[in-house]
Amino acid sequence: MAIRLIGRQAIVVGAGMAGLPAARTLADFFEQVTVLERDTLPPDAAHRTGTPQSRHVHALLGGGQRALGDLFPGFEQDLAAAGAVPLRVGLEVRVETPGFDPFPQRDLGWIAYSMSRPLIERVLRRRVERHANITIRDHCRVRNIEAASDGAAVSAIRLTNSNGNSETLAADLVVDASGSGNPTTAMLESTGRERPTESVIEVDIGYASATFAIPDEKPPDWKGVTTIPQAPQQSGGGLMLPLEQNRWLLSLGGRHGNKPPGDWDGFLAYAHQLRTPTIYDTIKRAERLGAVARFGFPASLRRHFERLDDFPRGLLPFGDALCRFNPIYGQGMSVAAQEACLLHALLRGRVEENDPLAGLAPAFFAEAAKLVETPWALAAVPDFVFPETRGERPADFERSLEFGAGLNRLAAEDAAVHKLLFEVRHLLKPRSVLRDPEIVERVKAIAAAA
Repeated sequence: MAIRLIGRQAIVVGAGMAGLPAARTLADFFEQVTVLERDTLPPDAAHRTGTPQSRHVHALLGGGQRALGDLFPGFEQDLAAAGAVPLRVGLEVRVETPGFDPFPQRDLGWIAYSMSRPLIERVLRRRVERHANITIRDHCRVRNIEAASDGAAVSAIRLTNSNGNSETLAADLVVDASGSGNPTTAMLESTGRERPTESVIEVDIGYASATFAIPDEKPPDWKGVTTIPQAPQQSGGGLMLPLEQNRWLLSLGGRHGNKPPGDWDGFLAYAHQLRTPTIYDTIKRAERLGAVARFGFPASLRRHFERLDDFPRGLLPFGDALCRFNPIYGQGMSVAAQEACLLHALLRGRVEENDPLAGLAPAFFAEAAKLVETPWALAAVPDFVFPETRGERPADFERSLEFGAGLNRLAAEDAAVHKLLFEVRHLLKPRSVLRDPEIVERVKAIAAAA
């Protein structure tokens, strides 16, 4: 059954991993969806200026993969056809964590896909481009979101187009998937509204990445590997995953005064001092493809729009504009995809209302806050293991740390708990399931026996 349209034009700011799923959602509810991207979008799977982190390892978690599959039926097949590498979750990535080198490798029941950031974005863009009512316009710089005369709602977007000319587009709804969220905060200020309060965790992470050709004599028991440091004494770790075209991408990361360098000799030396020799022994024999790339991430940032009493009708910040996650946990792309599914459900439930956009923002913020809670909490506890980390520690930090250690030991022994733990980490289930009374008692028993 066709969905009733609720507006003439929706505009999405940003054609990245938040903007593209949002555009797909809006295509079901608006006559026209226009996506504005300041970058020049490449015709193939290539790096672009606006995604400086794209040369580093990206992960699409199970929850994000499922969300994109719901929005774009057959999306996993598209990834595979484009060259993404299938991985049996729990089995084909060697996880080296303190006390377990490796953690027991088990098939946990689903397949993830490993690929470069440019590849997944290109596959996603091709799917979006199939929708006749979506137009992607690149090389367009948004100047500001304009309000209606009474300041209560969005009315238009003013931009500089690809010809360098000023242009104004009328809009019923604007999704700010710019990453920075600057268009949203600028509109709040211009209409005399408060900015949202923020939660900040200053993680001060730096990482460096290099690509390698996978040799014929590759390890027989894994396709990817991660080495987790002994925190807080060490902060240096590594994650290496396979890419399309028979390549590995290795990202080394560290915090504060222990960040990997950008020269090859320094990169190799940093790999050599990781807690285990697996990564170093693998790459020292492999052919490196291209230069080492570096990237820095100072802080995770969560904007609490759900706490605002007044917000413009027809404006929705999205993805990183809502919450910018520590990238080492691979949560950002997946949460953005889940937000798009959330928005679809909210709009579908409001299409019969006289004014479907009235109250949409508060409803979205309330549900998005619940969506963000699990990945934010999963990252906050290990981030605060390092004493240099600045920010508001979780109230139950010490207890959560002890529980997590015991849960990890239990998961090593029990395949069902292992699967449940990974389902939470992959954002397929909320972390509350790990507080099942039976699991809590078993974790306590393990802790008492330690």
